[in-house]
Amino acid sequence: MSLTQQPKVQHILISRTDAIGDVVLTMPMAAYIKELIPGAVVSFLGRTYTKAVVNSFSSVDIFINYDEIKKLPQGEQVSYLKSKKIDTIIHVFPSKHVANIARSAGIKLRIGTTNRLFHWFTCNKLVKLSRKKSNLHEAQLNLILLNPLGLNNVPSLAQVGDHYNFECIVPLSPELSAGLNANKFNLIIHPKSHGSGMEWGLDNFAALINALPAKRYNIIITGSDKEKTLLENWVKTLPNHVLDMTGKMTLPQLIAFISNADGLLASGTGPLHLAAASGINTLGLFPSVRPIHPGRWAPVGKKADYIESNTSDLTPITVAIVAEKINGWHK
Repeated sequence: MSLTQQPKVQHILISRTDAIGDVVLTMPMAAYIKELIPGAVVSFLGRTYTKAVVNSFSSVDIFINYDEIKKLPQGEQVSYLKSKKIDTIIHVFPSKHVANIARSAGIKLRIGTTNRLFHWFTCNKLVKLSRKKSNLHEAQLNLILLNPLGLNNVPSLAQVGDHYNFECIVPLSPELSAGLNANKFNLIIHPKSHGSGMEWGLDNFAALINALPAKRYNIIITGSDKEKTLLENWVKTLPNHVLDMTGKMTLPQLIAFISNADGLLASGTGPLHLAAASGINTLGLFPSVRPIHPGRWAPVGKKADYIESNTSDLTPITVAIVAEKINGWHK
């Protein structure tokens, strides 16, 4: 009696070695891969600082650290990648170095875009994709790269939002949990953007905080260590009921904190997309300027929304407009 031969498990590697927001908007790709190729193992090649982000989405099975690979001698980089027995690599964020070692590692299917010259020499499946000229959202543009795997139509943003599979694996510590109020609407305001989005201005955020009733809102300010220095003097001018959490959380802690809050306000930056993916009320503020317009970078999620200025800056977005949106939210 002969044993039935089991089909080989496909190992697909998504390569996106850039920033947090970009990585979040790539996460639905992993879920779509598993729909297209049942039983596939999905790995993600990313930077050290995005590991906690990737690990918060259940469709990704393995995180491969690009920063660790780069520390290895050239020959060992190729051997390391070869040892992972990857069948397909999808170059979502084009990197000449990644493309070269993937080719040298003998990965059978290497998917890239036609508008990167080095992909013509390092990839064997090219997809026509120009992000700058497209009217599609970043999350949709990513999915065009799945065409060689059988995804023939670009999903709607609502469909994309249903494919995050967000799953926070870091429990919220008692210390951080104490910063949230079960009897109020816990609103996170993330005023800075690390240059990734146009900022509304600290005066506007301060005016908004004063316009929101303290009886209803528990307001928390978040930001990175670098942003803490920039925000320090401004935070001191805010009402006493505002909680300053700038520079006080690691990225895993921030992810847990955001997912346990009720809402988040920011420009087009990483925490905005994390909030949208986690399913909480999310509001992004955007100018009508390519390539940072909401058509490309709006938050995607069931409770995600945005306000667009319809100008080249955020001046037309008034405190009253933002307050009206937020006051329409519920826990």
